[in-house]
Amino acid sequence: MLHNKSFVKKTRAGRVMKQVREHYLRDDIFCGAPFCKVCDTSGARLSASPSTILVLDTNVVLHQIDLLENLAIDDAVVLSIVLEEVKNKNLSVYNRIRAICSNSKRNFFVFSNEYHRDTYIKEMTGETKNDRNDRAIRVATQWYQNHLGSGVKVLLITNDKENKRKANEEGIHAETVETYVKSLDRPDLLDLLVRPSEDVDMEEVEDLRPSKRKVIYIEHKPMSEITSGLHRGIYHQGKLRVNRYNPFEAYVGSESIGDQIIIYGRSNMNRAFDGDIVAVELLPQDQWQEEKSLSIACGDEDEDEDVHLAPNSADDAPRTIPQQGSSGEINAVSSRPSGRIVGIIKRNWHSYCGSLEPMPMPAGSGGIVHALFVSKDRRFPKIRIQTRQLENLLDKRIVVAVDSWDRQSRYPSGHYVRTIGEIGDRDTESEVVLIENDINSRPFSSQVLACLPPLPWTVSSEDLSNPIRQDLRNVRVFSVDPPGCKDIDDALHCTALPNGNFEVGVHIADVTNFVHPGTPLDDEAAQRGTSVYLVERRIDMLPKPLTEDICSLRSDVERLAFSVIWEMTPEADVVSSRFTKSVIKSSAAMSYVEAQARMDDSRLMDPLTTDLRNMNSLAKKMRLRRIERGALTLASAEVKFQIDTETHDPLDIGMYQIREANQMVEEFMLAANVSVAQQILKSFPLCSLLRRHPTPTKEMLEPLLRTAAAIGLHLDVSTSKAMADSLDQAVGDDPYFNKLIRILATRCMSQAVYFCSGELSPPEYHHYGLAAPIYTHFTSPIRRYADVIVHRLLAASLGIFKLPSIFQDRGQLTSVSDNLNYRHRNAQMAGRASVELHTLIYFRKRPTDTEARIVKIRSNGFFVFVPKYGIEGPVYLTTRSEKGGGEWYIDEQQQKIKKIDGSISYSILQTVQIHLEVVEPQPNRPKLQLSLI
Repeated sequence: MLHNKSFVKKTRAGRVMKQVREHYLRDDIFCGAPFCKVCDTSGARLSASPSTILVLDTNVVLHQIDLLENLAIDDAVVLSIVLEEVKNKNLSVYNRIRAICSNSKRNFFVFSNEYHRDTYIKEMTGETKNDRNDRAIRVATQWYQNHLGSGVKVLLITNDKENKRKANEEGIHAETVETYVKSLDRPDLLDLLVRPSEDVDMEEVEDLRPSKRKVIYIEHKPMSEITSGLHRGIYHQGKLRVNRYNPFEAYVGSESIGDQIIIYGRSNMNRAFDGDIVAVELLPQDQWQEEKSLSIACGDEDEDEDVHLAPNSADDAPRTIPQQGSSGEINAVSSRPSGRIVGIIKRNWHSYCGSLEPMPMPAGSGGIVHALFVSKDRRFPKIRIQTRQLENLLDKRIVVAVDSWDRQSRYPSGHYVRTIGEIGDRDTESEVVLIENDINSRPFSSQVLACLPPLPWTVSSEDLSNPIRQDLRNVRVFSVDPPGCKDIDDALHCTALPNGNFEVGVHIADVTNFVHPGTPLDDEAAQRGTSVYLVERRIDMLPKPLTEDICSLRSDVERLAFSVIWEMTPEADVVSSRFTKSVIKSSAAMSYVEAQARMDDSRLMDPLTTDLRNMNSLAKKMRLRRIERGALTLASAEVKFQIDTETHDPLDIGMYQIREANQMVEEFMLAANVSVAQQILKSFPLCSLLRRHPTPTKEMLEPLLRTAAAIGLHLDVSTSKAMADSLDQAVGDDPYFNKLIRILATRCMSQAVYFCSGELSPPEYHHYGLAAPIYTHFTSPIRRYADVIVHRLLAASLGIFKLPSIFQDRGQLTSVSDNLNYRHRNAQMAGRASVELHTLIYFRKRPTDTEARIVKIRSNGFFVFVPKYGIEGPVYLTTRSEKGGGEWYIDEQQQKIKKIDGSISYSILQTVQIHLEVVEPQPNRPKLQLSLI
């Protein structure tokens, strides 16, 4: 059946055109019930004998997704009109409801009501789109009841009073979410409900914890007023970033004034959360920049809003620093704009991990109890929830979601989502790391696993005879990776040629031979974006059969690869380069330590060791040439743990050691990435996925220059080449001096990001750190989805395969690159959080005295770096009671903090002896405390 939908559309030229869209209606769309006597039941998803089938309206899906994810809610129909509306309003919830519907263990069925002849409805004159959608939901619910008969109850779940009233008038069974959940006799499920803010008894909740003063926030401006204010320059838009060490200090990067606007205190933050897109109004200039923002904080965050902890990196907070005045007081050297938030443009609320604030058990049991949830991440305020299971939650890590934040309330309101596990348990705390960083660690679905070839897998005769694939099994290929590496996605070869040159190859796992566009496997990899490496485990982007077997370039097995092959002179000049799909058979899978030992052992003269030495010789020349072009050799405080194989607890901790073998592999991976970037950009100038590293601004480099000047070191940062030369010359008696300077330089850099080549001009493609005009990621497709995309681009550029349709849609490509950047950053943050967690576990029973270097001065202490363990943290010189810094002041010029009587001073990069010990100043928030010996 064909139904024509017509509507008018205004063109850019102002003409009004009538458009007609054909809408096909069918009578072969089935209901999904296995007991139905009319429909084909082969694709049935509902259970065999349900007492009730639920039909969910849009707002229930949007607001009660935490409840719907609970296994107790089952036998539900999700209408296509509901899915479409949810997709338009909240993509995150849409993905979650789609995941439920595609889960074979859940009885959720998607019914295409908009294309069914009996459930499609035409729009009525004067009817709003929302009213039409509500009517369509009621019509579909009525159809289900008539279709399935009296043997099963079909129940519309809606919290919309008007929709419920009309449903009852039309003879449709309809209930609110709360009424239905109560009928299940599962009190714990009631904790999952999102309640409207008007249902909250404010007086009862605010009595939870007496405060020194009533906090009342200003009302958020309506969007119409915000939009007008942004156009007139009264308000400024940007993303709120809360200082991760001080929840009462935040900043908003504003393009309209070209600077960061500093936000001090909860009142000025006005109920905004970290990550919210906000509208900011500047405060009068005499209220800009106060000294307190640069102090290191200590004490309970709720006792005083004027506590502050200095940031740990260039991205965490404003870079203004106080200066010593003639009286020894601290004065601000430059004013930075300060402001207050007047409206929320886009919320960034999600689920938060933490625990309930300890409280006595109320008399009686089983009733509703109001409690305060404390997030593990200090950037987020406490959240008030109500629960019927207080006794079971007090010693647990739990997940809580935010529902609302009333302007009369000190804290936002939320609801319990689920329990993670016992506080302090390593597995529980590791799960917290994953949730806080939005890492998908769920097992791969049956649909994804169905995309994999059967095991055992071997290279087939068809692969070997395929004209697109070169047989390189006779080439002496080897891999060099971290110890214990199982997901080997790169291998190398270096063969001496008769003319005195070398044939050098980089062979990368041919992942796209198994991951095809548009499949569930590809969709899952695109969503995950990257593998995540924690201290004790790896969370894969692709299923293990691919990562550790089928695609892994293990030794002595034939594997498919995508190869970049150069002919190079002994001076590492490239004579020619080519790209080919290939078949290889690796002769050795070595660790960095093993490869280094081979190269260093003068007694070994076998062919493999000779290849390693030749390759290392080429790599050194390539590296030197790259540095001469201006590439930076930076450093980071990478930590390596020795883990107990049975308990998974850390046995030892230390700085990660970089060897020549590491640098050799890195050099050829960089070269392969650059060669591939040149190839794909030449073929697809508008839709190539590249990676750029923006040049740091003068403001970003300010902390580094200030530190260098204080120790009499001149750094030229006019170009990356000048900076690289300056860093090379920054040497001192201290063996850690140069590494510390390079770590400080690293923190001044911006993040490298993926982008679509058509979005920017070629000068903006530049990768500052590598001094490369173009760069991409090609060498790790097992663990990065960006590389999968680049493999497809490279194959298309060689005429091997047709370019997938997604590359024709620049908007979709931009969305993919945005997700890749988000997932890449989250994976980094999760890795760091895992290191912090295991550092706490290691030092919990090992109080330690050690040596440290001062890397940042603040008005009541300083930050130190501990080279032996790769740890950084604050050391306090004053207590909370010593207002204004006590007996200490900062000598800005010399970057020193001195006692007023001059008896003691501490300066930047000075060596100090410190004591490391795990303490718990606040319940359930253990931390590593660093104190002077």
